[in-house]
Amino acid sequence: MDSGMIGKILKAKQYAEELDRIQFRSFDVEISGHHDSHHVNYQDGQWRCDCGYFVGRGVCSHTMAMERVLGVMIPAALQPA
Repeated sequence: MDSGMIGKILKAKQYAEELDRIQFRSFDVEISGHHDSHHVNYQDGQWRCDCGYFVGRGVCSHTMAMERVLGVMIPAALQPA
């Protein structure tokens, strides 16, 4: 392994440990539920899910699962109540 790659690996480790460097702006995922798969989207601090429960309430098990997976990476002020 060359010294350039070693430097990149060390920098990646540093970035991963300094979570304030990383800010999610948007992403899309598919979650396989018990009965169907659902599309979950995060865009500019807002969650969206294509399931009927989310449409009626603005939160669902799919968006809550993503909050658990991402933990501290999504600021609490942006998470649904």
